[in-house]
Amino acid sequence: MMFMEQRIQSVLDINYKNNALKRASFMLALFVCININAELLLDKKVYIVKPVSETGQVISKGDAADDPAIWVNPYNSSNSLVFGTDKRSGIYTFDLFGNEISYTKIGKINNIDLRSIDFENKGSFSFIFASNRSKHSLDLWIYESKAIDLLINNESFYIPKNSNFSINSKMIVYGVCAGYDIKYGVVAFLTEDEGPHVEMYQYYDDGLRLLKRFKNQNSEQSEGCVYDDENRTLFISEEGERGIIRAYDINDDLDFSNFNVVDTREGFIDEDPEGLTIYKTDANKGYLIASSQGDNSFNLYNRQNPYNYIGSFKIGHSLGIDNVSDTDGIDVTNINLGTNYKKGLFVVQDGTNDGAEIVERQNFKYVSFEDVIKVLNL
Repeated sequence: MMFMEQRIQSVLDINYKNNALKRASFMLALFVCININAELLLDKKVYIVKPVSETGQVISKGDAADDPAIWVNPYNSSNSLVFGTDKRSGIYTFDLFGNEISYTKIGKINNIDLRSIDFENKGSFSFIFASNRSKHSLDLWIYESKAIDLLINNESFYIPKNSNFSINSKMIVYGVCAGYDIKYGVVAFLTEDEGPHVEMYQYYDDGLRLLKRFKNQNSEQSEGCVYDDENRTLFISEEGERGIIRAYDINDDLDFSNFNVVDTREGFIDEDPEGLTIYKTDANKGYLIASSQGDNSFNLYNRQNPYNYIGSFKIGHSLGIDNVSDTDGIDVTNINLGTNYKKGLFVVQDGTNDGAEIVERQNFKYVSFEDVIKVLNL
């Protein structure tokens, strides 16, 4: 299969002058690889899963809901949380049924991500990062995980307006992803709005510090990113006219000059690749999941190099919940969160939220990852 895909790609990589010749290249590829399923070549085969639940609408009208992050409760996984950004006003906290627990008006919080770390003799701590476009900053809230659990049980959890730490960036901040690196500890990556730069920050006892600033190959605009802690790999999605997902292997010297291309618009991405997240099947294996915004689908790739394409799915409508389209941010966990999410939870931003009624505000949808496993026969 991989040999045939390479033959097809070699045809597509030739620079033709117009779309007619490019279409002809598809036909030539089909002739050479006659045993390939035509549906996979011309229109990738996309399966349908149904949402289990959805959140309420965010407070801001228009394109406002953007990025979710799942916090897994280490003391009671069925009492976990989902954070969601309203990029025009602040951060929401939802339960596993989509019910709003709290909302904090902070400012233009575009993306959010987190890591929960067990420190020897100190317990579990949760680090919640956000890209704050009101302040052009990276913001960090730190909690003892036990404290979050207690606050949830007391129905009093919320994200404070003022973060524990904040550091200003010289660029217009956009996306953010958190990680725990074997050498640098708790880290976060910021992407630049309408520019190629990416910044890597490190948490240390007195706050945040910039470790590295590099270019994502002169990209027009990079937003979505995810850090694979165990494989020390940073994945970044580039929007704009190119539409590329790149993978950077992290080394101790923080040399970002080498990268691998996971996928492009010449492959299985339609229009912009947006949100990225990782579903783990063990310490080093699993799936990279990407939002393919143009065709409202989600692509799965092997988590490890060479990042082979696995399959795609869409989120349809179910039980009064509308289907999902034009997705920005996504997040996933492989942890059993209870009856509805025994093999994990997949959360996505819905860019349209067009149910039975015409709505003016966006929201987030929840999917059982067990359903994804079934339809893609993973």
